[in-house]
Amino acid sequence: MATQPKIETASVLAFERKLDPSDALLYACTWPQRETQDAWQPLSVREKSVRGTISNRLKAKDQDAAKLDAKIENPNLQTVDVVTLPADADTLVVDFTLRVLSGTGTPSACNSAPYRDKLLGAVNAYASATGFAELAARYAHNLANGRFVWRNRLGAEQVQVRVSQWAQGQAVTSWQFDALQLSLRDFAPPTDAATASAVSELAEHIAQALQGQSHLLLRVTTWVRAGAGQEVFPSQELILDKDSSKKSKTLYQVQEVAAIHSQKIGNALRTIDTWHPQALELGPIAVEPYGSVTTLGKACRRPTDKLDFYNLLDAWILKDQVPDLAQQHFVMATLVRGGVFGDAGKD
Repeated sequence: MATQPKIETASVLAFERKLDPSDALLYACTWPQRETQDAWQPLSVREKSVRGTISNRLKAKDQDAAKLDAKIENPNLQTVDVVTLPADADTLVVDFTLRVLSGTGTPSACNSAPYRDKLLGAVNAYASATGFAELAARYAHNLANGRFVWRNRLGAEQVQVRVSQWAQGQAVTSWQFDALQLSLRDFAPPTDAATASAVSELAEHIAQALQGQSHLLLRVTTWVRAGAGQEVFPSQELILDKDSSKKSKTLYQVQEVAAIHSQKIGNALRTIDTWHPQALELGPIAVEPYGSVTTLGKACRRPTDKLDFYNLLDAWILKDQVPDLAQQHFVMATLVRGGVFGDAGKD
């Protein structure tokens, strides 16, 4: 009886993302007129120059009184971008679309047929057992709770989210959510029966799309009642060539309308990983191969703990060591995220 050849990780292995958001454009309106799209005013980015004071940590040689006074005499002049609501509008509108694509777990590129077959077998077994229900429920929860508006959610008086399913250029189904009634720390079903039913129905549509059973295009519109004239927060641009920019903060805009990066929207939607070892302390983090949390400068899924994506995937596909269900969810969520995961054989 011939022995099967040993399967090794493909040197070329890539997956396309299955949650595909657009940039989110920012508008302003009054709360009573929020449903009237003609009343929305595009928000523009404007410059502001400010005179700051010295507040950075000083080196030991600069801490004597004379040197500190000399530094304070030199003003800390800055030019920054800023976006604010108009004086006659109290509500921020955040509007974007989201495609949920089929083919989860199917590589867009793989140069090893045996590895591809073994991988698809594991993906199909997971899909048959779970129907992607857990992942879909968490994605739906993050749409309903408005996590994707980021800092704009903090301190808001009201946050309302409308998720509409679009087909042939028009909305066919819509769900409304009071975002502040849904937790950012866990994914427990809402206590309100109507809200729980709406989240569950939205999750079912997402799960069907991930399995390839239907096409799903969502339009997500969020109204944040922040207060007239208040500052709002689009994405900040990363300026690699700092010498070419005279501003200390540059904000993102699309055709002169303030916006949030599609990458930042996607990061919020995939903030569903509560299966990492520090979940009780940190709560959900974005799905990343090493559980990276850049704001804390740490990786929550270290290779030494064998809970990073690569160790889990290799154990599952190469060694037939099926992870527990929680870590299967994480592996599949990483495939939904997409990326290049091949083993090029380079140190």
